[in-house]
Amino acid sequence: MKGDLYLFDDYRGRGVAAWVRDGRLHDLLVDPPAARVMPGTVFRARATRPMKGMGGALLDGPEGPLFLRKADDLAPGTSVVVQVLSIAEPGKAPPVTRRLTFKGRFAIATPGAPGLNISKAIRDEEERLRLREIADPVHDAGGPGLILRSEAEGADEDAIAAEARALLDLARAVSSDTEGAPERLLDPPDARTLALRDWPAPDSTDDRAGALADHGALDLIDATLAPEQPLPGGGRMTIEPTRALVAVDIDTGTDTSPAAGLKATLAAARDLPRVLRLKGLGGQIVIDPAPLAKKDRRQVEQALTRAFRDGGIETALLGWTPGGLIELQRKRERLPLSEALA
Repeated sequence: MKGDLYLFDDYRGRGVAAWVRDGRLHDLLVDPPAARVMPGTVFRARATRPMKGMGGALLDGPEGPLFLRKADDLAPGTSVVVQVLSIAEPGKAPPVTRRLTFKGRFAIATPGAPGLNISKAIRDEEERLRLREIADPVHDAGGPGLILRSEAEGADEDAIAAEARALLDLARAVSSDTEGAPERLLDPPDARTLALRDWPAPDSTDDRAGALADHGALDLIDATLAPEQPLPGGGRMTIEPTRALVAVDIDTGTDTSPAAGLKATLAAARDLPRVLRLKGLGGQIVIDPAPLAKKDRRQVEQALTRAFRDGGIETALLGWTPGGLIELQRKRERLPLSEALA
């Protein structure tokens, strides 16, 4: 079907939210495993020792060590409330921050950053005035900060106020809960909550048991798990995660001409953010492009920059290696799909 369809169902025994756009899988969220430390989790932890030369400190968390940057002022034994920033690299402690954020669909509460702000994406001055009039009675200037997100534009006044009030109450309660032994204070949202919070309004939604099968999404998810992903024109890219990096190999198929190489590489560049997002892959990404002339490298860089700018996950283009590979660095916001579904 055409348009944006949201499906909420189970896949391999795990709750998932699937975003199908024009018959193609656009995004996929999976309920976080209880045993993994996921971004957004809030802990009460205790400082143990500074990491000299790194400007941070190791914390004793209830489920293992945590790493806090910029912790020069934190004495060993101090209790502190922190939030997980990203998926930990293998063998490393999850990175955390003291700048907590509590996010809803319309608003974000920020106990470490006071003040009232409205998303710069909302440009209409009358709408900005309306939103400020909604937020002012809810927001306490001496309490946690409040940001109204772009989704608040045109939204119902009561819905915005109710969510903002709930987020501010949660921020006050959690951020002040420093007394006691290390403890998990707040779990990350499940797949459905995250989708309804961060995805735009869909054309239609199906949350019946069997929704994935009824709309052909089971096959789409199965295809996403495969290493090889087809490209328009007969090419393909093969994505293989290792312990150190994610390798992306781009192949033209039977046509090995430079024109075919450029075409396949550009097609892969445009689709790579979607595929990496679906697969839940981050960290160091190394791309082996199809054979192409050096003069075409700038065109490939521009295509990658445009694609990742709208990809939703922080990604930096590091450049070309002497051997003609492209290096990226991508924030680890999700578990690899194969691990999340294990």
